Amino acid sequence: MSEIFLRSGPLKELSSYPQWAQELVKACEPARRAVTEHELYRRMRDGELSFDTLRTFLIGGWPVVEQFPLYMSQNLLKTRFGRSPGEDMARRWLMRNIRVELNHADHWLRWAEAYGIGIADLHAQKVPVELHALGHWSWHTSASDDLAVSMAATHYAIEGATGEWSALVCSSDAYEHSLPAEQRKGAMRWLRLHARYDDDHPWEALEIICTLCSPSPSAERQDQLRDAICKSYGYMRLFLDHCLALEPAGAVRPAKVRVAG
Repeated sequence: MSEIFLRSGPLKELSSYPQWAQELVKACEPARRAVTEHELYRRMRDGELSFDTLRTFLIGGWPVVEQFPLYMSQNLLKTRFGRSPGEDMARRWLMRNIRVELNHADHWLRWAEAYGIGIADLHAQKVPVELHALGHWSWHTSASDDLAVSMAATHYAIEGATGEWSALVCSSDAYEHSLPAEQRKGAMRWLRLHARYDDDHPWEALEIICTLCSPSPSAERQDQLRDAICKSYGYMRLFLDHCLALEPAGAVRPAKVRVAG
């Protein structure tokens, strides 16, 4: 019987995980920070993004938010109860969290509505093609890659970075106060939820990945995980770069959201 990883330390301490996993996280750190510390999120936090850029961001981000439970369901289909401890962990975790993710499309829509964006606009997806890349990659890895790799790409990388950038935006009340008072609470719900609960999700995903891979995976296996994680960060960075490129030079967003005409 192959050796099984069992975490003995705190969930959110990197030293609780195998050495190979610690090295993996450190190797992906520059790509992660390029997302979580991106200028677009700093400007969002400070209420300095233009109205049109925020509309593009919200429309372009919709497919990943709306389809995230589907990525999870594709990963769930890869599991069989009792086949391995890692699959059992993944099965329980995915089944529990799919129900949570189902509500997030509603919260994103409330956020979008503060900018005059309706469900028809979200479905139409009239945004630059580069903004579709993250969704296409997420679907591909969930449909085609094995469980550990696809969970690394989606639940470790995408959810982890999303929790961090959401916390950054919520670290000041400047953005919240830029929203119409009557829509503010609903428009902030997606951000506040992700700033809070996603703090645990990437660590839980890392524990599952380590359990699936055993304490000593091959170098090839480690490369697969690193490539998947860094691809997710890379596609997130591509999305952000193209949104930020829409900003007029030297533009500062009005203090309050205007109604879309």
